[in-house]
Formats: sequence, structure tokens, C-alpha cells
Amino acid sequence: MRQNVRVLGVPMDLGADRRGVDMGPSAIRYGGLADRLDDLGFDCIDGGDIAVPRPEAGDPDANDLPDGRAKFLPETREVCADLSAAVAATRADGEFPLVLGGDHSIAMGTVDGATDPDEELGIVWFDAHGDFNTPRTTPSGNIHGMSLAGILGKGRFGETPWARVPGVSEENVVLVGLRSLDEGERELLTESDVTAFTMSDIDTRGASTVVQEALAIATDGTDAIHVSLDLDWLDPTEAPGVGTPVRGGVSYREAHIAMEHVADNRASLRSMEVVEVNPILDEHNRTAELACELVSSAFGERIL
Repeated sequence: MRQNVRVLGVPMDLGADRRGVDMGPSAIRYGGLADRLDDLGFDCIDGGDIAVPRPEAGDPDANDLPDGRAKFLPETREVCADLSAAVAATRADGEFPLVLGGDHSIAMGTVDGATDPDEELGIVWFDAHGDFNTPRTTPSGNIHGMSLAGILGKGRFGETPWARVPGVSEENVVLVGLRSLDEGERELLTESDVTAFTMSDIDTRGASTVVQEALAIATDGTDAIHVSLDLDWLDPTEAPGVGTPVRGGVSYREAHIAMEHVADNRASLRSMEVVEVNPILDEHNRTAELACELVSSAFGERIL
């Protein structure tokens, strides 16, 4: 029987300084995502887009914090709550939630909706960045750099129930492909029980080995896993259209190998999101089309 995959778009750019990632969901759809999933035997249902307030309509610092900064915090809370409800409803209907961003702040909503009470969810986070800042440590105030810290209840997020997801334990969270960290988040990450594989680990041990180990950690004792794929994980020569490019990322083939290992763990995969595609910075929709290819690999596409 064909499984339904419901695509949920979140045209969110409140969590970042650079405009354009709000057009990421449309670009990925235009890149042929539905046809690719259909060819793999899935019924792709487009669940439309979550409503996102326009940045011009609000004040990024309206919610002044006594010990830090988090731009558009009330608006981000609203979007994440709506996304969480949409992901939970998707699962209740027996469908797989595939979330298209938008900036990475949306992960707090995706993960919350993917987790049931009394369950443990592992996370594999493919990203150039740690996203482990808090309002106190962030140099920019951009929430897309705080999303993983929010999920794990770090700093002020420990008092923020809409961000923190109790069913996610640090021991089952794995960052893959790190190469850019702020000083404050580096300290928080070092003190945590999160496993972090840098690009140096991939260089020395190989992408296949690192990703297999990451998946083993995320699935160890958990009920399911969530995969978060930030396209800036790839080198900008492969994915130029991203919100915050960093040189020295994974290659085209390394990214596909990683997603093929995700496919090997499809029985454990509860949800997936693809974020930070910025069509304004892209070349002929190249990055969005690559995102479609990588999703296809994660859903089982093979050369033979």
C-alpha cells in the first residue's frame, strides 16, 4: 500500500537577517518534489503553507528580554505552535510529515508535533551550524541559530514550553557536519551530552561511517527519529542558494550517501524537514532541485 507523505510549507524568514528563505518551500515544490515522491511509490499530498506574519508588520525587539535578545519571539512562537499542530494532525491521519522551510527556527514546531507524550525522539541534525545559541549567548538575536537549544530547553528556553520538547534527550541528539560555531554556543555544546560530528570528522572518517554512527546514537533506546536537513550543510559550490553559506561543507555524493543511510532507517523515521533554501541567492533553482534529490534519497531512491 502506498504511504501518504504530507508536505507542509513554512515560508518563515523571521528567524534570520537575510531575506529570501521564505520562498524556499515554493522553490522546492517547483523543483519537482511531488513527482519524485510519486515515482518512488508515495502519494504526495500538499498540505499548503503555515501562515507566517510579515516581518515588516512587526517589531523584532517588541518582546524585550531581561537577559538577552530573540528577534520576533512572539511571532516565532505562534508559527511553531501552528506547525506543531499541523505535524501532529498529519501523523494522526497516518501520513508522514515532510516540512519545507523557511529558516531553521521552524524545527521547534516540527519536533514538538512529531513527539508524543511518554515517547523518546532522537534527532539527526545535518547543518553547518550548531543552532545552539540562547538569547543570552547569541551575537545576532536570530532565532534560527537557537532552534536546537530551544528544543533541548537550554537557558531561557527551559522556561519556554512551546520550544522545549521533553521527549528529546541530549544523548539521542546528533549534529553532523559542523563547521561554524559562535563562542557561547560552543561552550554550551561542549557542556552538553549532544554528540557533535564536525567536518573534520567527516574528512578523517568518511561521511558514511559518521552518518551511520549518528543514526545509531539517535535510534538508541528511542521510539523514533527526526531528521533535520539544513541545505547549508553542503558546500556552497553545491548549494549556493542558502541563507548562511559556509565554505568547506559536504560534497554532492557525501550528501546523497548520508540520505541513503537515512533511508536504511526509514522504519524509525518519524518526520523530516528541509530548511534554509534561499532562491534569491540560488542559480536556476539549483539548490531547491538538490533538496528534492536529497529527499528522494532519504525516501529510498537508488541508482540500482
